[in-house]
Amino acid sequence: MTTIETTTLRDRMAGQVVTPDDAGYDEARAIYNGMIDRRPAVLARCRSVDDVRTALAYGRRAGLPIAVRGGGHNGPGFGTVDGGLVIDLAELNAVDVDPAARTVRVQGGATWGAVDAATHEHGLALPSGIFSTTGVGGLTLGGGHGYLSRKHGLTIDNLVAAEVVLVDGRVVTASESEHPDLFWALRGGGGNFGVVTSFVFRCHPVTNVIAGPTLWPVAATAEVLSWYRDFLPAQPADLYGFFATMTVPPGDPFPAELHLRKACGVVWCWTGDPADADAAFAPVRAQAPQWEGIGSVPYPGLQSAFDPLYPKGLQWYWRGDFVRTVPDEAVAVHARFAEELPSPLSTMHLYPIDGAVQRVGPADTAWAHRDVTWSSVIGGIDPDPRNAEAVSRWTVDYWAAQHPYSAGGAYVNFMMDEGPDRVRATYGANYDRLCQVKGVYDPENILRINQNLPPAT
Repeated sequence: MTTIETTTLRDRMAGQVVTPDDAGYDEARAIYNGMIDRRPAVLARCRSVDDVRTALAYGRRAGLPIAVRGGGHNGPGFGTVDGGLVIDLAELNAVDVDPAARTVRVQGGATWGAVDAATHEHGLALPSGIFSTTGVGGLTLGGGHGYLSRKHGLTIDNLVAAEVVLVDGRVVTASESEHPDLFWALRGGGGNFGVVTSFVFRCHPVTNVIAGPTLWPVAATAEVLSWYRDFLPAQPADLYGFFATMTVPPGDPFPAELHLRKACGVVWCWTGDPADADAAFAPVRAQAPQWEGIGSVPYPGLQSAFDPLYPKGLQWYWRGDFVRTVPDEAVAVHARFAEELPSPLSTMHLYPIDGAVQRVGPADTAWAHRDVTWSSVIGGIDPDPRNAEAVSRWTVDYWAAQHPYSAGGAYVNFMMDEGPDRVRATYGANYDRLCQVKGVYDPENILRINQNLPPAT
């Protein structure tokens, strides 16, 4: 890469181009996971679709590895690359709601907090994870699950269309009627096929929800998890709850006597008639939680509740798996590792992905595991880089102990850089078809900084 080539890119882009010699380079290259410290040669902060096309063309001409960044939450840091080009979409962040059609058009660099705020004004929402700081693009392309998934499916099940800049510079719309092969692949296949500059989603009537955590002592993990695994799948889709092992945060709304104590719990969300909430939660309260924080909350408030606990820059190492059942042997593993939580922010979550998720066929989208019940994630997290090895080791040991009881693959957004066998297991029967679509839209594997699908020839 030469100075002239960089100057040409600056001249052709409306957005800012940042290189190692520029002020603000370290801030521009930083991502959510502080464990990832990479030094791109160029960051192209795109303001338009034309900027994306220009940056892609530049990266190809220069022979640079190309990473695409949305919200930057990606665990293994696929939104950045040493010595390469980062196409940063953060300034492509417009959100436009059509309340009559119950749809929202979202640019590829927006975060879910912006989407939640805009749709909430019209009494609407869609499934979208549990952090408002997460990028729309990465979460969606990996599949997307959250509080509304038992009722309304995955994020991709609510995707109507996507605008995509292909590696050859074309800008296309992918939908059921246009480029349907690409539309199929985008729904779970990650960033393998092009740079998505906007999404159109279908929304659902959601305003306030009855939500919050119930906590038990960590010693009760086996008992509570055994109850939870049987209870939740039998409940109506309006009741959602993810199981967690955790350390109680040292602040409101948690009582002082629980601060920094290890615990297990469930974070609930009821989207049905508020008048029916007490009946829905009666079996939960019958389990005698040590503390309960359930109440009425605006949906965006629930979505952003964990943001202050997990700011940008922490050390993260995570592993995930899909789970069909939680046998007693797996319960014992979870109980053991809950007692061994290595830091106050480290955690394990079991997210339910049954209900509406299972009403979509395994070959209807790239997301192949439509028969599982939970998506698990184990997160070793700490602010201090000196503790990175310890939290990573706990995560890997925990994952290895529970993996024999899993369905084999994992939610692609909960994977580190774990190799091609894990990618193949994650996509299962859809893997070969995905590689064929990759061969059509990115035959040279230009977009390979991701959970990569090799193009079929």
